[in-house]
Amino acid sequence: MDSQELGFSFVILIMFLIQTSHVNIVYLLGFCYEGSKRAIVYEFLETGSLDQFISTKKSLKLDVSTLYRIALGVARGLEYLHHGCRTKIVHFDIKPQNVFLDSNLCPKLSDFGLAKLCEKRESILSLVDARGTISYIAPEVVSRMYGRVSHKSAVYSYGMLVLEMIGARNKETVETAPSNSSSADFPDWIYKDLENGDHTWKFGDEITRKEKEIANKMALVGLWCVQPYPLNRPLMNIVVEMMEGSLDALEIPPIRYIFSNALTRINIAFRREFKLH
Repeated sequence: MDSQELGFSFVILIMFLIQTSHVNIVYLLGFCYEGSKRAIVYEFLETGSLDQFISTKKSLKLDVSTLYRIALGVARGLEYLHHGCRTKIVHFDIKPQNVFLDSNLCPKLSDFGLAKLCEKRESILSLVDARGTISYIAPEVVSRMYGRVSHKSAVYSYGMLVLEMIGARNKETVETAPSNSSSADFPDWIYKDLENGDHTWKFGDEITRKEKEIANKMALVGLWCVQPYPLNRPLMNIVVEMMEGSLDALEIPPIRYIFSNALTRINIAFRREFKLH
């Protein structure tokens, strides 16, 4: 695709974004397109981005219930982009830095610079290169061995976001993964913690039973979303239903297949123990 075609795609995307209206999508004020220079201007959100509240390097913290409301809001925003618009808009850069909060901590998806349109009757997208942020990119965006790129790729990124919000990925990166290992992005060990009842990765033992259930539900939804093969991930409207529903209605998702022989043997043993298929 040459620069002229890319520019045309950018303008078409902007035209669709102008028509979007959802409480969890940032309001578009305008854009600039001149030669190779492109810019999108959004509304100002004074509270800033979500990453400042969930990063281990930041002192700002949010309670479990607030994090859940933010995660649910992001899911509703993605559901709108996938199912509520006349044409699907696939956001290829879901991450904490692109989730902004207003004064009431209402989340709004931002930065559609890598977004792509997808006709409702279509489910497959054609990409000339990988797009997104490492640690949030779906496997199929990098390698076709996992399947074709589609709106399910954004579901994967959302799952990684949710797992990071409850601190699961931070724990794995710090405690269980070698510094030079890519396994920090594969939260398979969470299954073992779920088995042991250790569901409070970020919040400690001081949270209430209700809050522990919320964190547990977020973990299960996140694990469903980060299944390596797109066909095994839920659609965003189903994700919203899972987030809004009860914990008892959620099943443990299939264990993700990873590339370490030792961890694979652990996963097989865990699968047998819980009779997962």
